[in-house]
This record gives sequence, C-alpha cells and structure tokens, in this order.
Amino acid sequence: MKQTTAPQTQRLSVAEAENFARRLLVAVGAREHDARITAENLIFADRSGIASHGLLRLPLYAEAAVEGGINTAATMKWIRTAPGGGLLDADGAFGQVAMEEAVQFSIDELSRSASSVVAVQNSVHFGAGAFWVEKLTDHGFIAVATSTTGPAVAPFGGAGKVLGTNPLSIGMPTAEGPSMTMDMATSTGAYGKVVSARNTHQALPEGWAVNAQGVATTDPQEALDGALTAFGGHKGSGLAIALEGLSAALSQASYAHETVDIWVDPRSKMNVGHTLWAINPEFFGGAVHTRNRVTQLRDRVRGSGEQVRAPGDIEAINRVRHSQEIELSLSTVELLRNSAERWNVAAPELD
Repeated sequence: MKQTTAPQTQRLSVAEAENFARRLLVAVGAREHDARITAENLIFADRSGIASHGLLRLPLYAEAAVEGGINTAATMKWIRTAPGGGLLDADGAFGQVAMEEAVQFSIDELSRSASSVVAVQNSVHFGAGAFWVEKLTDHGFIAVATSTTGPAVAPFGGAGKVLGTNPLSIGMPTAEGPSMTMDMATSTGAYGKVVSARNTHQALPEGWAVNAQGVATTDPQEALDGALTAFGGHKGSGLAIALEGLSAALSQASYAHETVDIWVDPRSKMNVGHTLWAINPEFFGGAVHTRNRVTQLRDRVRGSGEQVRAPGDIEAINRVRHSQEIELSLSTVELLRNSAERWNVAAPELD
C-alpha cells in the first residue's frame, strides 16, 4: 500500500482491496460466492466515497460471522411468491447475499410484470443501497430499496434509540451516463460516519446527535451512547418512521427498537428487514420515454447552477476517480491490519 500526500489516508488498489475482503470473509466461514458479493458491495461504497459503508465494516462482518450474528451457512427460503412479489427469509445470511437474491427475483419477475415487490426478513445489514438499485437500473428498471437497521435514531423531540437509520435508495435509468440514484440515510448523519468519527477522534457536526439525556452533542461516543437525530426535524422523523414500517411490516422482520445492533453485540441475530420495489417502465410510458425524461430532469437540475449536482453525480464521479485505487483512513487501515492478524489472513501491504 502506498502512502498518499495526505497523512490521514492510505491508498489500496481496488483489486487488492476486494481480494483481501473476500479472503477474510472466507477465513471466518463465509462461502466463496457470499464472500465475493459482500466484498464487491463494500468496495463499491469505498469507491463511491461512502467510507461509512465500505471496508470500515469488514471487521464487524467478520466478527459477527464468527460470533453468530451472521449465519455463514444460511439456507435462504422463499416463504411465499406471487405474481409481482415475494417474501424471502434470509436465515441470518449476509444482507448482501439476501439482496442479490431479491434483485435477481425482481429481474426475472419484471420480464412479465409491470412491477415487483420483495420483502426480506431475518437478514443483516445490506451495505450501500445504491449498489442494489443500480443493478436494476442497469437493466432499464426503476428501483426503490429501504431497510431497517439496528436502533440508532431518536424520533423528533424524543430521546433514546427508537428508530433505525432507515436508508432510502431510489435509482432511475437515464439515456446516457450513469443512472440518477439517490441513496441516503434518514438520520442526519450515517451511523458508520459516527463510528468513523469516534475511531479518528473527530467531533461530529452540530445537530447530528443527542446524548443519553436527549441533549445535543458533538461527541461521537456520547452520540453512540445516546442517539442520532433524524434529518429535517419532524419531516425527516416522519419519513424514517414510515420507512421503518415499510421495511418490516410486510414480513416478520424486527423493528429497530426490538433488536440489538451487531455493532453492540456481534452475536445478535438482528432479523433485519428489507423491501425492494422495482418497476419496468416498458409497461407504462415505455423504456425509451422514461430514460429520456429522467435524463431531461437530471440535465435541467445540473444546468441550474455551476455547482449543482443531480442525485448520484458525486458518487459516480468518485467511482471513476477511484476506478483503480481507494483511499482508506488510517483508523480503518489499523482495523484491517488487526483483523488480518486475528484470522491469520495475508494482508495487503498496509504500512
């Protein structure tokens, strides 16, 4: 690994990073296929500039795989399928493995249906949501994904971890260039960014969190002991609550307040719920029409100001910039080094 000019980061080739992540997951019991898709998802996040969902989480996944929070021998089962949808029990598998199955079901279903809804129960964290919706936009489909998480967020005006960070990802195909993809947590800041701030001894931005007494704090450890805030006050809080219901109420998945996050206890069987809704534009205005209209909207947004970006633009630019190498914080490098030593896996050159 080569040191960058910035003293707080190091560079690692994409190929080396993905190979290391795959080998580490196999070392803790993951099947080769499951390790591959999980590693691919993590590196996608780092390439996109979303470090909170990248290799920062690899040691957590490995720990949970060893301790039982992730079932490396999962036998996923479709509880129910019908025209236009299905309910998948992931049996505690890596969330990435469950979502790959949900995406493939959707692709198959949309060959004959206008839309498809998949609810997933008994899963774990599925990584960057954009990764999944863009697998569908690559086929010309519109996709919406959401998920429960561990308890992390206080409802507007409240205290304590009642809600998850409840991500929302929406992807729409375009006539040229990458899809227009919005991917966001409904917390003011992502949980992984709070963990990263704690690891790097950095203060949080104002308004991100409250302590255990419900008082605003910029201390990341106080935030982890307390709760994050929902973005946008009561409006963001309302959206977070709605997404929590959408992610869990179609299945037997747990709400955030009913579970313990694997960040807290890697033995926790979280029973995370995902919902994936996919739409085939061909059954509506037509695939070409939809691509063109989305492109018109994207370009009009970009044209409204020199610094204006459409959803997904920054991440797409980052992926081009980091097509060969990713940047990792020194705190993440240290976590990876420790994991490599703990599970006797040959590490990339981290010094």
